[in-house]
Amino acid sequence: MDIKSKEARSENMSKIRSKDTRPEVFIRSQLQGIHDRFVPHCPSVEGRPDLYFPEEQVALFVHGCYWHRHDDCKYAYTPKTNLEFWLTKFESNKKRDAVVYESLRTSGVRVLIIWECTVRKMRKDEILRRQVVGRIEAFLQDESLEFLEL
Repeated sequence: MDIKSKEARSENMSKIRSKDTRPEVFIRSQLQGIHDRFVPHCPSVEGRPDLYFPEEQVALFVHGCYWHRHDDCKYAYTPKTNLEFWLTKFESNKKRDAVVYESLRTSGVRVLIIWECTVRKMRKDEILRRQVVGRIEAFLQDESLEFLEL
């Protein structure tokens, strides 16, 4: 049984954004000044990545652990009510992500995924923040790398 009414749950879910989320805006702010040549939500690129770096041909996705089912992550919990709906929803999200990544890689676009839990940790730990930003920069520069998850 859900602890919230159907109306309250609907209200909560309606507030969840698909773009310009806090984790995404945080990553964008960390890259501004270091690497300014990116296009947010590029409509011409498969999957509309959160950031697209045209010179490097890199699609960067800032994924929510819950919606995109980050393996072994505490934020990727499964709701206890309406289980069949949620399992189907999560499975279709994962399949869609896999199709998008493969399509991008086939067309020569490299894929970088940053998980919400990484961003949460970055906000609390300055050293980790610098390390992650450094790994992003290294990925952008190293054309031999096709895929990276942080």
